[in-house]
Order: sequence, then structure tokens, then C-alpha cells
Amino acid sequence: MRRDDEGVPPGGDARPDPVDVRLGARLAELRAERGWSLGELAERSGVSRSTLSRAERAEISPTAALLNRLCAVHGRTMSRLLSEVEAEAEPVPLVRAADQAVWEDRASGFVRRSVSPPHAGLRGELVEGRLTAGADIAYDRPPVPGLEQHIWVLDGRLEVTAQDTEHRLDAGDCLRLRVWGATRFRCPGPRDARYALAVVLP
Repeated sequence: MRRDDEGVPPGGDARPDPVDVRLGARLAELRAERGWSLGELAERSGVSRSTLSRAERAEISPTAALLNRLCAVHGRTMSRLLSEVEAEAEPVPLVRAADQAVWEDRASGFVRRSVSPPHAGLRGELVEGRLTAGADIAYDRPPVPGLEQHIWVLDGRLEVTAQDTEHRLDAGDCLRLRVWGATRFRCPGPRDARYALAVVLP
């Protein structure tokens, strides 16, 4: 049985997804930059050595929970990691809707769109999240301790748990959090949930 921190095979096609290939290469680069072995990264992240190895080789498609753990170890948000994978040569002030980076966690039914133009030096970013009905994602830590989040539900219903408190959000509701520990995002249905997530670095 697959653990929550593991990925899933890229699909029936023998060729891995190009995004997974670039993401795996970037994860390997980040590990190499710090001089860590797979074993050292496994100890720091709580992700098994074999899962890390398979993710770097794009043999699996990483889940959101796995990427969140690795972002925490490397001290960057998921948006920053994904923008590095997209490899923009220079920061741009405008990104058209068709050009916004989209990443999918196929295992949990989560689609993440990076709405803000990527820029490593800025503290705020805007993300669109979509969860299919019944989707349930648990993060054991924030990518950056004290991260500020504003969660504005655009469609459907969303349940967010933080600091052992569950917040039930309907369309139009907005929740503000400072994230220090575990969080959970769940779409109870019957419709899919779509929400805007504003993230501000401390």
C-alpha cells in the first residue's frame, strides 16, 4: 500500500511526464548543492530513501505531501520550486492565463496553478487550488515556519484543519492562517472545490 508521502507511477505510458522529469532533476540538484546523500535527505525529510531516488529519476510522480516535505527541508515554497522547474530566464511582471504553471497531484485529486508571475525575491504569491470531491490532503509541516495563508473559496466547499481546529468554508468565505504545524485540506463534496490561496513569507 502506498504511504501518504510517496508518489505514484506517472501513468500507463512508459515515458515519464516531462514535468516530472524536470522536477526530479531539480530535486537532485538541490540535494547535490547541499552535499547530501539520499540517506541524509531521507533522515531530514522523513521520506524513504527509495521514494526519494525514484522521484529524482521520475519513476514516480511526487504527491503534494512529498513535495511539501522537501520544500520544508530546502527552505522554499512550492511555488518557488515549481517556478525553478519551469526555468524562466528572467522574472516577468505579467503571466497570461495560458502560460501559468499548472501542477497536478494525481494521487489525491489536487490541481495547483501558480497565478503570480514567479519571482524568487518577492514575499507574496497567489495560487489557485482545485480539489476533487472527496480529496483529502494532509501536510505534516509548512514549507516555511510561520507562513501566512489567506484561503478564499471560489466554488464548492472546503474543510481546512490547522492547530487542531477545523474550519468549514463555503463559496465566498475566506480564512487567514499563520502556519506553524500540520494542516489538512479536504473537499467534502458533492462538488469539486476551487479556491484562491494567497501566501506571504514571514
